[in-house]
Amino acid sequence: MAGDRQSVKTYVPAKQKDAWRDHADELDMSLSEFVRTMVQAGRKGFAPTDAAGREEPASEGSDPGGHDLEKRVHTVLESGPCSWDDLVQAVVGDVEDELEATLDDLQDRNRVRYSGRDGGYVLTDE
Repeated sequence: MAGDRQSVKTYVPAKQKDAWRDHADELDMSLSEFVRTMVQAGRKGFAPTDAAGREEPASEGSDPGGHDLEKRVHTVLESGPCSWDDLVQAVVGDVEDELEATLDDLQDRNRVRYSGRDGGYVLTDE
């Protein structure tokens, strides 16, 4: 069910993100879809199991929605000093990525479409 989806955030070097985006474009995929696909492909055969061999349930985080700004700032600053502008860009970049993934999903489900005539994204009749 699409309502059960949650965001996952990570930080990678700009060159790596550019390479992923280029590869996603070659495959006619969104960046989010590309990362999901690659992670799932890498996980095949690596699902954690308990002592009886049963697959372990996913762990619950203290911030399952991924919106804890303090943690995001901390993560960015772990790599060293960061200017105000760079910090804002790092945090806003997360929102932009999440927005892109959400719009991709809504368009895939024909709930939203881009209309140049209407000047941007619009809801569909569905």
